[in-house]
Amino acid sequence: MYITMLQVLIAILFLLNRFVSSSQWLSIALSSSANTFISRRSCDDVGEKLNHRQVQICKRNIDVMNSVKSGASMAVSECQHQFRQRRWNCTTVQFERSPVFGNSANGGTREAAFVHSISSAGVAYAVTRSCSVGNLGRKCGCDQKYNGMSEKGWKWAGCSDDIDFGINFSQTFVDARERGRKAGNPSRVLMNLHNNNAGRLAVKKFMKLQCKCHGVSGSCNVKTCWRSLPNFRLVGDYIKEKFDGATEVEVRLIGSRRVLVPRNEYFKPHTIVDLVYIDGSPNFCNADSNTGSLGTRGRSCNRTSQAIDGCELMCCNRGYTTRQEVRVERCSCKFHWCCYVRCQDCRRKVEVSVCK
Repeated sequence: MYITMLQVLIAILFLLNRFVSSSQWLSIALSSSANTFISRRSCDDVGEKLNHRQVQICKRNIDVMNSVKSGASMAVSECQHQFRQRRWNCTTVQFERSPVFGNSANGGTREAAFVHSISSAGVAYAVTRSCSVGNLGRKCGCDQKYNGMSEKGWKWAGCSDDIDFGINFSQTFVDARERGRKAGNPSRVLMNLHNNNAGRLAVKKFMKLQCKCHGVSGSCNVKTCWRSLPNFRLVGDYIKEKFDGATEVEVRLIGSRRVLVPRNEYFKPHTIVDLVYIDGSPNFCNADSNTGSLGTRGRSCNRTSQAIDGCELMCCNRGYTTRQEVRVERCSCKFHWCCYVRCQDCRRKVEVSVCK
């Protein structure tokens, strides 16, 4: 009897781990501690946020994990910026064993596609940045592929950001969430892996070439260049564009392989940098715990806009209320030698519209 009960318990724990949200690891971004990961034990302390594979990766790479947390924070912030004027606005929830965005990103929707893409990009970006500034010790540093003279006559110098290391670690850690899940929902797994990779490729796409001139009076007799990370906002803007043009797909068996193909045969096939989804999105008008929608009641809207941030669309035709508020802002700031800035407090009336 004891063995039977133990087997049942193990089976339950296996199922809980198997069907846990693939984006639940993002909740490490909500930790208030600046350095969550200080020892191998830290990986066990956040174990409910990571699956077994991620815990093992964490323990083997404890020096990288605070960069992973930083990347998760970047992803959450960027998501909230990109969707700040839409019905779904990446509101975070902090319930036990809950995905960071609730059930809204725990499915096969466009929103889930964006979350997976931006979070994978965030990890790749943050880990790459930590490499360049020397925070990861001997694991990585500057990209050694770029050295010597270029074909255009300038010299590779400085510290090129090692984006390949960041991408590889992001793939190892983020994609580990999907390993072993294919028997459960192969469509969702293939979708998540595709969108994870699209996010990482977005970071690589915007790597920029920076150069510095050397010579008398800036004559640029010698020019040295290196590759560096872009502003993450560029990556977020790009992935948001891919969200708007995401392709609805389904899984088909071609030979012995399951592949994602457009559900509508008249649509152009997606590429490796496009986002894909398999389920339609809810309208997010009303609160619904099943879909993760928090609704739009109480949300601010733009009374004069006809776009998605306008009150008619944001409030789902329920109506809205408008009121006047007085806000205090700093103004007429002046720099005083040396060395402080003195400002006045200015009051101004603003119109605020809120969905019913």
